[in-house]
Amino acid sequence: MSDLIKSWVTSANSAQTQFPLNNLPYGVFSVGETAPRCGVAIGDLILDVATLEDVGVLSFGGTLQSASWNAFMALGPRAWGKLRNELTQMLKDGSAQQSELELHLVPMADAQLHMPFIVTEFTDFYASKHHATNVGTMFRGAENALPPNWLHIPIGYNGRASSVVVSGTDVTRPHGQLKGPNDDLPRFAPSARFDIELEMGAIVGQPSNGPISVARAFENIFGYVLLNDWSARDIQAWEYQPLGPFQAKATATTISPWIVTTAALEPFRTSTPERETPLLSHLHEPGPMLYDLELEVSLTPGGGAESTIVRTNYAEMYYSAPQQLAHHTTSGCPMRVGDLLGSGTISGPHRESRGSFLELSWGGKDPLQLEGGTTRSFIEDGDLLTLKGAANGDGYRIGFGNCSGTVRPAIDLP
Repeated sequence: MSDLIKSWVTSANSAQTQFPLNNLPYGVFSVGETAPRCGVAIGDLILDVATLEDVGVLSFGGTLQSASWNAFMALGPRAWGKLRNELTQMLKDGSAQQSELELHLVPMADAQLHMPFIVTEFTDFYASKHHATNVGTMFRGAENALPPNWLHIPIGYNGRASSVVVSGTDVTRPHGQLKGPNDDLPRFAPSARFDIELEMGAIVGQPSNGPISVARAFENIFGYVLLNDWSARDIQAWEYQPLGPFQAKATATTISPWIVTTAALEPFRTSTPERETPLLSHLHEPGPMLYDLELEVSLTPGGGAESTIVRTNYAEMYYSAPQQLAHHTTSGCPMRVGDLLGSGTISGPHRESRGSFLELSWGGKDPLQLEGGTTRSFIEDGDLLTLKGAANGDGYRIGFGNCSGTVRPAIDLP
């Protein structure tokens, strides 16, 4: 495990900050009426790298001048490493460029954060064995919990890039067609079983036009965000056969505002679990490709107290993001800069480590107890859901910023 890299930005040396010099995550911000632009989080400040490139301190072909990181991602891994190294040296304690960079630091508290990249396509997976087993047990019984293909391939579906939003964006309860066990016919109504899915999102930083190896897939991933794939379970239950999720997953997918690079996460790599069934060769990993990331979810009712309802770890996944990306390319499917891959719900072996209300309340049969004596089976209007995550080093941590959204009542439809 690497040590904390000391910075002349005092707040970056705190053990409590999510953004030490070891991190340097990438985001897009604005202040007041200024246009959104690329920035880098350092302690409780944002370094305006768009302006640094404009004045010639940085030089990356103008890619830092846009309101997304896509153009920079397209430059490739050598440019990724160059920017990270230059920023580290300029922000390191004792840097001769301190006085120059101080002119381009903005208090994070004064900034509005925006989508950090343009989502080209969105694919969501179903890659936690505990989650898949829990859901399968509820609907098919313990003996048939996992689909026959689950231990052989990363299962996924194509989602809606247009529905991906940045943390802090309100989410409106969706309408949909519902048919419960006591309904003779389907009906159209707001979802009554609205849910979250605690996930990580991997961002593809390099294109591919045919099958790639798991090792190449690892190199093509630019970084990671926290991801909440909001899910309407009652809509999903009626629509998903035979072609899988559709409208139930199209309401919104919230991501955290900062892209944490694979370079920042390098000290926290860990292996996927032992395989119950050997994987085919195109899915073999040449080394550890998961990360030890501690994750949690909190719920704050409107006007109420915050309750932490989930604690788990990204290391629980059965398939890594590079495996998912490599498998995605096997059909010849082109992958593009800005493609987003959702890990699938991250659940552990215990109730408090289950990453969705569907599992936490066991389909509504065992409601959660919250602070103040209230209960929840699924999300109610006014609830604020917040995902948090960090890799913990020796005296420092690598964080993503919160991934939050408040659920608003369904709108009246004509």
